[in-house]
Amino acid sequence: MPSTVIRRFHYEGQRNELVIQFQSGRRYAYDNVPPEVYDALRAARSRGSYFNAWVRDRYPCRKLDEGEAR
Repeated sequence: MPSTVIRRFHYEGQRNELVIQFQSGRRYAYDNVPPEVYDALRAARSRGSYFNAWVRDRYPCRKLDEGEAR
């Protein structure tokens, strides 16, 4: 189901890094995210709600520049 908050996301398993692009176009990388959290985000009925409850403010993050490859 499409999210009204999250446009797309992917997981870099080697680094335990979750990269999320929001509907606004902003992209953030979340560090030290366990694979179980990524799996649960993928399976969540509401990805925005899951993100707010289990990712946001729980993992260190940084904003990615538009040109930064991920």
